[in-house]
Amino acid sequence: MEAQYPAHWEADVVLADGGTAHVRPIRPADADRLRAFYSRLSEESIYFRFFGPRPRLSDREVRWFTNVDYVERVALIATIGAEMVAVIRYDRTGPGEAEVAFLVEDAHQGRGVASVLLEHLAATARERGIERFVADVLPANMKMMGVLRQAGYTAESRFADGVVRMTLDLTPTETSTEVTLAREHRAEARSIARLLAPGSVAVIGVSREPGGVGQTVLRNLLAADFAGPVYPVHREARAVAGVRAYPSVGAIDDDVDLAVVAVPAGSVLDVVEECAQKGVHGLVVVSSGFGETGEEGRARQDELARIARAHGLRVVGPNCLGIANTAPSVKLNATLAATVPCRGAVGFFSQSGALGTALLQRVAQRGMGISSFVSAGNRADVSGNDLLQYWEEDGATEVILLYLESLGNPRKFTRLARRISRSKPIVVVKSGGTPSGHSARELGLPDSAISSLFEQAGLIRVDDLIQLFDVGQLLAYQPLPAGPRVAVVTNSDALGLLAADACVAAGLSPRAPVNLGAGAGPSAFGKGLAGELASPEVDAAVVIYMPPIPGDAAGVAAELLRVSQSVLKPVLATFQGHLGMHPHLQTGPVPERGSIPSYAAPEEAVRALAQAVRYARWRAEPTAPPPELEDADTARARNLASETLAAALVDESREPAGVPLAGGTPETAGSSGQATAPAGASTGSSDPGEPGDDGSPAREGAGRGRAPYFAAAGPPVEADATELLACYGIAVWPAHVVGSADEAARAAERLGWPVVLKVAGPDASRRAGTVRLGLPTADAVRHAYGEFSQQFGEGTELAVQRMAPQPAVPTVVSVVEDPAFGPVVSFGLGEVTARLLEDRGFRLAPLTREDAAGLVRSVRAAPLLFGEYGYPPVAVDALEDLLVRVSRLAHDLPELARLDLDQVLVGEDGVTVLGARAVLRTPAGPRLDGGPRRLS
Repeated sequence: MEAQYPAHWEADVVLADGGTAHVRPIRPADADRLRAFYSRLSEESIYFRFFGPRPRLSDREVRWFTNVDYVERVALIATIGAEMVAVIRYDRTGPGEAEVAFLVEDAHQGRGVASVLLEHLAATARERGIERFVADVLPANMKMMGVLRQAGYTAESRFADGVVRMTLDLTPTETSTEVTLAREHRAEARSIARLLAPGSVAVIGVSREPGGVGQTVLRNLLAADFAGPVYPVHREARAVAGVRAYPSVGAIDDDVDLAVVAVPAGSVLDVVEECAQKGVHGLVVVSSGFGETGEEGRARQDELARIARAHGLRVVGPNCLGIANTAPSVKLNATLAATVPCRGAVGFFSQSGALGTALLQRVAQRGMGISSFVSAGNRADVSGNDLLQYWEEDGATEVILLYLESLGNPRKFTRLARRISRSKPIVVVKSGGTPSGHSARELGLPDSAISSLFEQAGLIRVDDLIQLFDVGQLLAYQPLPAGPRVAVVTNSDALGLLAADACVAAGLSPRAPVNLGAGAGPSAFGKGLAGELASPEVDAAVVIYMPPIPGDAAGVAAELLRVSQSVLKPVLATFQGHLGMHPHLQTGPVPERGSIPSYAAPEEAVRALAQAVRYARWRAEPTAPPPELEDADTARARNLASETLAAALVDESREPAGVPLAGGTPETAGSSGQATAPAGASTGSSDPGEPGDDGSPAREGAGRGRAPYFAAAGPPVEADATELLACYGIAVWPAHVVGSADEAARAAERLGWPVVLKVAGPDASRRAGTVRLGLPTADAVRHAYGEFSQQFGEGTELAVQRMAPQPAVPTVVSVVEDPAFGPVVSFGLGEVTARLLEDRGFRLAPLTREDAAGLVRSVRAAPLLFGEYGYPPVAVDALEDLLVRVSRLAHDLPELARLDLDQVLVGEDGVTVLGARAVLRTPAGPRLDGGPRRLS
């Protein structure tokens, strides 16, 4: 590639119709590609672009268009396969301003190519210090004006000399962000819809003998009575399983929407090329031999995704079980599993191909129905994020079940989940670790942090597959509970008490069990359940029917259904120990809304109900965006970060040490009381810099008035935390580093009595006896200084700080820029026990007011902040405001690799930040879910 080529601008994107394209900067080698592109343009498209006829481009023009410096002049192209289908460019015309123009091949107009190119060009322009685009447009060119106006930026237009001059302010707005996310949602949802509702399917690699992978998929397609034609592909056979076969996918006369690939791994890439030439929309690669086999397989897997996306195809797999759609108009079973559950309202995503068959069997055994199923296998392309986009739109899906082994774009996943969970519950099993074959990084955060972030997004995280289906069957067929108050109706006193005890253990509020007696029949159960559900003190009911001798089970079930359907309160059952949807408890031939789920034991029913209660409570919380901080000076903070990083380039010998950086987690420990580091001190250490997520090389130079261009992650650099925090309205309690006993006494006189003397080194908080509190006189300060000198040595750096208001509860607030999740805020109490037990909560920045309140209350020691166990009630509202401000700082500054506020004393009237440490680092690239749309 050419020198200075900005590889990090390359991206695979999903277009409005669900197809894909590749976006990248133009290069001189694209000259012939540009000529071919131009030759396919209509006269009208050329006229609108050049304001007159221009049948061909001269060699001089081609050189001008393809040779750019990627700073003053930038051009991006969209390619599908080897062909250029669109180009967009800007030329800087003055300070902060550039002229923009674009061209889209006529055959690809209306697919959203221009919109996505404009998003990417705007991002590159902002990176190069350009603040606005101007475009001269002919009045008849309504398409171009529509693209510019609909981008969501602040736009102005004026007409003069027969031309409309449009000006776009490239500052991202709430509208532009909403437009981008809405387009992303529609495009990704449509790309999955094309996979799950194909008009025709080809199975490539079908063997003649039964039992092979390809023939198994073929027979399952036929057995499901797929609504469209099925085409077996075999190089020699005339027919397979009684269906006419074709020697290649290209030999099929009609269109092929979906291809299931079951050939050996070494032949898959050739098949992908054939499918691209045929115009296939999507691939399901069930073949193994990819990332799970080692480096060679991983390279083959990456190439599979690259070729498919470049040609406009989405890929499920490789090494997957397949996909299924139970819609009557589709009836697709393109999987290796002969058993697919009946029609239902559950969307099911599994990354594990090996587990897929067993999972589908379990669902079917329970009698649960599904709307659609996708096994992603190694997840080279299609991921859980894509399925979330699709299921949000799918009216047939009411509940989403996810079995995840890895997260390719965790920040996007939590963003999508938070939005979708407001209308559709998402239940997740997240296994530990990331399988070697997956196209995803190992997560750096501890499992407890991931659980906290899932909770923030409204996800229902469960421990295992049994709980996944337990919770899923409740949410799929019963309404959400309005609260935690539970009635228990039973014919067994012992089982009723077990259910009540389980409620208490799960945080629910059970009423006294209603024991109907061992011989209770339909009438008794109907009356007992109706009485409990009629009470305003009941939010849900658990019914236990375990007769010692056979009774009228059908009659009891009919009464339970009749009564439960008269109220909007969930009813669960342990019905004769049955697990799943008992035939007697269904509202129709297949389970539908209102059917009552049954559990093998009351404790399992209660456990599922407790998850539903917590989810319903989260869903009922008011939704509000992160608050705007009117007193925050974001521009000043960014300038401080840029200046600090720029100065570090001059003096590369400055290397902080002692604080783990992005990818690690906040690790602080020490004694309670006054902080052990002076205000503004900053320490840090880092693992070696990593390349960008897209493999981008280091960039040279710096933007106009901005921090240096993204490079391989730069070294950690100390920052003035006090000044940085002040930009967001956070004051750090003053502290003075002193070098003698007399200097300490003079500093104390200036600060005011009483004071604190403490060891100021970066490791002081990890050692006992490093703080002397409440020193009232100069002699006391000198005495304490002498003790420290004897204990730690004459050269030990000490600091004097005025004693903070008491009583107060010590806490610790930290932020880390995680490479997968972005900025993560953590909170915990500063007491030794809380630190040792790692009692911390986590949330993604930026925080809403509700997020901050939830973070404070998420730690086990939170009652100490609310006046319990002898502690005074403190200003929790001020603490929550501090968390919001810290989170906004972290959100606004991607350069902030690490920030520790240790300690933050929460008193009766406010908070006092006793010490702060900040570490900056030039990012390796944009955040995973930041910038213009791209496939991760």
